[in-house]
Amino acid sequence: FSVGGRVLDQFRSSLKPEYVEALVCTRDWLFGNQVDSRCRIMVGFQNRYLVMEVFVDPNRGLTPDDPIIITQFNISKAIKGSILVNFGECGLASSLGSFQVKYVNPITKLCIIRASREAYQNVWSAITMVRSIGNCPVLFNLMNLSGSIKACKNAALKCDELKFEQYKLVVGDRLSTEVTQQMQNFIEKIKLLEH
Repeated sequence: FSVGGRVLDQFRSSLKPEYVEALVCTRDWLFGNQVDSRCRIMVGFQNRYLVMEVFVDPNRGLTPDDPIIITQFNISKAIKGSILVNFGECGLASSLGSFQVKYVNPITKLCIIRASREAYQNVWSAITMVRSIGNCPVLFNLMNLSGSIKACKNAALKCDELKFEQYKLVVGDRLSTEVTQQMQNFIEKIKLLEH
C-alpha cells in the first residue's frame, strides 16, 4: 500500500474469486446475521427469488452424447463469472452472501435463483449478460421476481407445469414414463424448497 493515500499498488490490486468467496463465507460464519455487534440483534436475510427460464440455442443440435449443460453448478458458475466480469471482485463479493441457484429443471429449462435484497439487481443484470453455459449459447428470461419463498414456489410451479405441457406437445408420442416421473420429482422439489 502507498503511504501517500488510499492507493493500491500493482501487487495488491485484485483477489482471486476463490479468495473473495472464502473471505465472504468466513465473515458470515464469524458474524452471522448481526445487525449491530453492540445490541446483538439477529435478523433473517431478506432475499429476492428470480424464476428464470433458460433458452438453449435451437441450432446447436444436441446429441444424446452431449453432457447436460443445465445444472445448478453450471448455471451458478456462468452467473458468478458474469458478475465478476461486469461488476468486478467487489460486486462478486457483495453478491455471494446470499446468492444460490436453488432449483434447476433440465426438462423445462426452469431455474430459481436466490439473491440478497441489496444485490439482486446486480445479479439480475449479470444474468442478462450470460451468453453461454460452457460452449452452448443460452439466453435467460425472467418469469417472476418474488420477495418470499412462498410466492416464488407458487410462480415456479405454475411456470414449470405450463412449460411441461409445451414439452409434451413437442415430444408427442415419444414422451416416456421415465421423463414423466422425473418431472413429478422436480415438481416435488419445488414444493420442498426453503429459504
